[in-house]
Amino acid sequence: MSPRLQFAGISKLFPAVRALDDVSFSVGAGEIHGLLGENGAGKSTLLRILSGVYRPTVGSVLIDGQPVTLTNPVAARAAGVAMIHQELQQVPRLSVAQNMFLGHPLTRGGIFVARGEQERRAAEALAALDPSIDPAAPLGSLKVAQRQIVEIARALLDRARIVAMDEPTSSLTPSEFERLAEVIVGLARDGVAVVYVSHKLDEVFGICKRATIMRDGAVVDSVDLAQVSEKSVVAMMVGRELAQEQHRSHATGDVRLSVRGLASATKVHGVSLNLNRGEVLGIAGLVGSGRTELLRLLAGVDRASSGTIEIDGKAVRFSSPRDAIAAGIGLVPEERKREGIVPLRSITSNMALASMGVFAPRGVIDHRRLKRVAAEKMKRVNLRPFLLDRPIRLFSGGNQQKAIIGRWLAAGTRILLFDEPTRGIDVGAKAEIYHLIEELAAEGHSVVIVSSELPEVIRLADRVLVMRDGTIAAELDRASLSEQAIAAHAIPRTQMQAGKTGPQARQ
Repeated sequence: MSPRLQFAGISKLFPAVRALDDVSFSVGAGEIHGLLGENGAGKSTLLRILSGVYRPTVGSVLIDGQPVTLTNPVAARAAGVAMIHQELQQVPRLSVAQNMFLGHPLTRGGIFVARGEQERRAAEALAALDPSIDPAAPLGSLKVAQRQIVEIARALLDRARIVAMDEPTSSLTPSEFERLAEVIVGLARDGVAVVYVSHKLDEVFGICKRATIMRDGAVVDSVDLAQVSEKSVVAMMVGRELAQEQHRSHATGDVRLSVRGLASATKVHGVSLNLNRGEVLGIAGLVGSGRTELLRLLAGVDRASSGTIEIDGKAVRFSSPRDAIAAGIGLVPEERKREGIVPLRSITSNMALASMGVFAPRGVIDHRRLKRVAAEKMKRVNLRPFLLDRPIRLFSGGNQQKAIIGRWLAAGTRILLFDEPTRGIDVGAKAEIYHLIEELAAEGHSVVIVSSELPEVIRLADRVLVMRDGTIAAELDRASLSEQAIAAHAIPRTQMQAGKTGPQARQ
C-alpha cells in the first residue's frame, strides 16, 4: 500500500534563504509520526506547505500515492488535510459549534445559518472525543485542552485523512496531555495519519513509533523510536551532544528578598519566604496552586491584600509593575507572546521597555546609547540571529526569551522571576536558558523559577517551595529534592489516597 502522506524532494527557497532542502519522508495510514528539530529547522515551513499556505519551490506532496496541488488552505482541507496550530485559530466569543463550522457554515437556502444542524453535527463529532463538551457553549469558557479537542473534532467533520499538530500541548498540564493523547491514538486507530510536532520528547516517545529529525532545513534521519534514545535524538537535532552539567549552588547567606504573610484576594494565602543573594529558588505545585499568582504579586502586577515585602532589609510596597521594576524585580511571564513582548517592535525596542527612562532622561531617546546597550546585552544572552532591528515576532521562542532576559539585565534587575522559563522552547535553546540562569545566579542575581516540569525545577533549584491551595505546603532542600517528594506535598491527601499521583504529580 502507498503511504497515506509522502513528501518527495521538497525544497523551499525564499530570497537569500533555503528554508527546506530536498525533504523526503512518508507517514502511513494510522501512524502517529513525530517531526522533530530545533526552531528554524524547517518544521513549520514544511507544515505550511502541507496546509497550503506555501507552495514548494521543488518537489511534491503525495496523498495515498497521488500527487496533490495544495494551492491554499481551502484546497488542503478539500484534500483531507487538517492543521492544528499551537496558537489555536478560534473565536472565543462564538460557540463551539460555530467555531467548528468557521469559514464554511451550514445554511438553509444558502442564506440563513442552520445553527441547530451545526450543533447536532458538532455533537456527533465531539461524542467520540469528549461528550462533556457542549456544542452551544461559548468556546472561551472551555479549558485549553478542550479547545484542542474541538479543533480535532473540526478535522473529523472535514473527514480529514491527515492531521498535522504543531506543538499542541505547549499550554497543557501533563494530565490534560494524557487525555489529548488518548484522542490522538483514537484518530490513528481510525486510519488517520498524524504528524506530531513537539519540543517535549517524552510526549513524542510516548505516542509515536517513528520520527523524522530535521536540522537546517534538511532531514537528518527517520528513526524507529524504540531503537534510539532521547539523548541520541537530541544530538541529531542540534548536531552535537548537549553537556550534562552538574548543579552548582551560588547562594550566599545574605537575604535579598523577604516576604511575610503575603496574600491576594483569592489565590495566595499568607505566604512567607526568603530568597538569598545568588540563589535559585524553585516553586512547584499543581496548576491552580497559586504559583503564578505569587509571582504576579512579587512583580507588582497584582495588588497584595495583606503582607509585607522587604528587599535588602528595606520595606517596599508595589502599586504597579513600575514600582517593582524600580525596586529591582523583573518578571519573565508565562504568556511570553501576550505579556512579555511587543511583537511588531524590534529587539532593541523590546529590550528598552523596562528602562526607557535611562535612554531618554529628558524625553528624547539617546539612540547611540540605546543601540550600544542593546548590542551588549544581546551578545550577553547569545541572541541568534544577531539582528537588533528585526521585529521580535520573527524570532524563535527561545530567542524571544533571551531578549526578555536581556531587558532585565539592561534595567539593572537584581531579582528575576521566571514563570515557565522554557515553555515552547526547543532543546538546544532550553539548555542555553538553563546556562543563562546559572550564570545570573553566579553573578549574584537572585532567581525564582516556577515550572510545571519537575525535572527542570530539580535541575536548576538550590531549594524548592511546594505550594498547595495558595500556601507553602513544604520546603525541600537540595538533598531532599525528587519528583516523588515534591508530588507528596503538592497533591492534596484526598487525591493521594485515591491513587491519583501519576499524571498530576508532574504538573
